[in-house]
Amino acid sequence: MADSFGPMRDGDADGGVAGMGPDTGGTPRKEPIRVLVVDDHALFRRGLEIVLAAEEDIQVVGEAGDGAEAVDKAADLLPDIVLMDVRMPKRGGIEACTSIKEVAPSAKIIMLTISDEEADLYDAIKAGATGYLLKEISTDEVATAIRAVADGQSQISPSMASKLLTEFKSMIQRTDERRLVPAPRLTDRELEVLKLVATGMNNRDIAKELFISENTVKNHVRNILEKLQLHSRMEAVVYAMREKILEIR
Repeated sequence: MADSFGPMRDGDADGGVAGMGPDTGGTPRKEPIRVLVVDDHALFRRGLEIVLAAEEDIQVVGEAGDGAEAVDKAADLLPDIVLMDVRMPKRGGIEACTSIKEVAPSAKIIMLTISDEEADLYDAIKAGATGYLLKEISTDEVATAIRAVADGQSQISPSMASKLLTEFKSMIQRTDERRLVPAPRLTDRELEVLKLVATGMNNRDIAKELFISENTVKNHVRNILEKLQLHSRMEAVVYAMREKILEIR
């Protein structure tokens, strides 16, 4: 079943949105963030357009009703952000992620859905999504998440962050494959940072926890991604859990 227009309130929902911190330092944007809205419900698309129209730094440049149309629109419009549902007719959002990354490599994809299934979350990350938010989040949080992802952060609803860790544990239990290539060696400090990233902490909170500067945390995250040859913090955590580099109890 396709997702419906979930409640979008002006107050906090589910404790807010967990930011996984910027992978690169952000700079103030001179141009508005160009957003493509993808959902099979026209009413929900219209609601998002109205909400985002009030934001001076965000511009909805197009909309699509399914994954196939989203790929075509992304290729034509080259948006900064694709705000996309998971379950849609013709072609779902997760399947469309990979194709969108091919036709618009610079576009960052945020899944906005009612699906709280761990498998959908994990598949979305593997397909290249940078954010995974439930439609119960507030209107303010939608704009905040768009800005954060445009600035290089990963965004995930807190309840889904917890489920992501559960999926990691299940993945380890299901697979005990022999590694053909030894995992890159991370320093003790990098492992500490990665463990805190896995709990959903942003750079600022990690810095406070480890009594180091936020810039030092950013450098550690960059080094981790470079060593693992990955593109996002969430991918790094998935890789680390799969390769048994770290274990979260």
